[in-house]
Amino acid sequence: MKALPALACLLALGACRGTPPEAARVVRAAFGRTGDGTAIDIFTLTNTRGMEVQAISYGAIIRSIRVPDRNGTLDDVVLGFDTIDGYLRTHPYFGAVVGRYGNRIAKGQFTLDGTAYRLATNNGPNHLHGGVKGFDKAVWNSETLERDGAVGVIFTHTSPDGDEGYPGTLAARVTYTLTPANELVVDYAATTDKPTPVNLTQHSYFNLAGAGDILQHRLMLNADRFTPVDATLIPTGELAPVAGTPFDFRQPAAVGARIDANDQQIRNGGGYDHNFVINRTGAGLVHAARLEEPSTGRTLDVSTTEPGVQFYTGNFLDGTITGTMGRVYKRRSGLCLETQHFPDSPNQSAFPTTILRPGEALQSKTIFAFGVTK
Repeated sequence: MKALPALACLLALGACRGTPPEAARVVRAAFGRTGDGTAIDIFTLTNTRGMEVQAISYGAIIRSIRVPDRNGTLDDVVLGFDTIDGYLRTHPYFGAVVGRYGNRIAKGQFTLDGTAYRLATNNGPNHLHGGVKGFDKAVWNSETLERDGAVGVIFTHTSPDGDEGYPGTLAARVTYTLTPANELVVDYAATTDKPTPVNLTQHSYFNLAGAGDILQHRLMLNADRFTPVDATLIPTGELAPVAGTPFDFRQPAAVGARIDANDQQIRNGGGYDHNFVINRTGAGLVHAARLEEPSTGRTLDVSTTEPGVQFYTGNFLDGTITGTMGRVYKRRSGLCLETQHFPDSPNQSAFPTTILRPGEALQSKTIFAFGVTK
């Protein structure tokens, strides 16, 4: 998308280009109401380099991320909507925090400590992203933060026992922090009073060009293995090597170079919709992915404490959704890099566990670091 006109920039609560603010700031404003009248707030985070992030209290959704290209021109690099109305209608989780369990659980069921639980099957035969009314449709409590030159917003939400079929009362917290280094830091935390599966992730769709498709974006994934899926996109349980397959992004490659390969896994996903096993030698933050957009020079580096990242290429976007500034979201208008535990982990004992128990505290961090190449 071209640089926005001045009026549109003001409507977006940020400047397209110009002198960055002297101090980082966070501004809270009204963003409409839900169908039952609950007020929704929007938070605009701006750092001293002019980067801007907007998040709303509905779904803890990231509405926009505005970063400069190699010429200093700002553009929104995530898919979203101008008003709350778009988010209240059915949409593919644009910018949302998804939970209690991000990604799929086979047949909407699992057994935990000898008790069988049934969840909604809202994605064919499977459970997806927390069910019919997951965390993406909750109105989160919120407060702002400012510290050490960084600004942010803290979202909290309590999911009651039995919510969407999950056991236990879960207290969740998601913190977005914009740093002076053009990093968006996402911190997740949760506690529970009964054992329950938890897998929180951020579902932003990125397009570093601001418009068009993402097929020319160049991607590197720090992953020697991925988790193949069946026809319903549930992992088979195998950790398969990427070597010699269309899933080998260990060296930077265009997203579209092999997306139409004659490969059963590509056919199953309709493109890429797969979990990659991040290479790591221990706990802590590790670099998971790097995305580059050649025409603008924008880059995105993703680091995380999570064991996996779901790479999804917007295969189900079909041009029926009109988003921010009138953009029509056609197939592969955006891609997701969802840092996570593996899909269907409650049913796959060989996968890293997603079970949170009383007395434990879930803590997870992902950093989205934006930059430019010359």
